[in-house]
Amino acid sequence: MKKDLITYFSGERICFDYPVDLRALSPFAVKVLKIVRTIPYGKTRSYLWVAEKIGGRQFARAVGQALSKNPLPIIIPCHRVIKSDGSIGGFAGRTFLKKKLLMIEEG
Repeated sequence: MKKDLITYFSGERICFDYPVDLRALSPFAVKVLKIVRTIPYGKTRSYLWVAEKIGGRQFARAVGQALSKNPLPIIIPCHRVIKSDGSIGGFAGRTFLKKKLLMIEEG
C-alpha cells in the first residue's frame, strides 16, 4: 500500500482496490462509501448524485455525514464528492486537503 500511496501522491493514476472492513459503520454509511468507491479517478460527483444512488435527494445531507466517518479517505475517495453547485464542500474540516487531492487527480 505504501508504494501505491507514493504513486498516487506523485500524480499518477492509481486504483485502490484493496478490500476494506467497514463493519464498524452503519449500514447507511457503508452504502454511501461503496458508491463513492465507484467514482473514477479524476472525476467528481455531487452529494446529491450519491443520495440519488441510495434512494433519494432527501439523503444528501446524510451522505455528507456518512462521508465524515470515512476511515480511509484516499482508498475510499470521498474528496471526489462536491456540492451540486460545483463548490468544494466539506472534508472533515480540511477543505485545503480536499482541494489538494482534487488537484493531484486533475493532472
